[in-house]
Amino acid sequence: MNGIGPELPLNRDHRFGLYSLVMSYKEEVKQNFKNLLLTSPGERVMNPDFGVGLRRFLFDPREHSIPAIRQRINSQVRKYMPFIRINKISFGPQSTSSEESHTLSIFIEYDAPSINLSTSITLQTEDIN
Repeated sequence: MNGIGPELPLNRDHRFGLYSLVMSYKEEVKQNFKNLLLTSPGERVMNPDFGVGLRRFLFDPREHSIPAIRQRINSQVRKYMPFIRINKISFGPQSTSSEESHTLSIFIEYDAPSINLSTSITLQTEDIN
């Protein structure tokens, strides 16, 4: 079986050529969704609007950043991955300690009905940085 696309981050794997490949559409959708979430607008030269840009929300006050993140995720999915249906977006525990006030934890449940995919993704601050 041939792969669908390169697995990110790139890893050497000589089974299919130089790099590891994504072997299923379900894994490709998961990888592309994570890429959409972590890409900052302006990072893609020929498509400057692409990406949610979670990094830019890390040090914003929670009461302003959470609605903005929700809105940005929903609008980016509608534009770039319209075959995905977002079921739930939730955020990590709200903390009052100064150490944890600059952390971001996001849990997203989503479906891709066309390929029978129902899954979730969790991103922590260390994934976003």
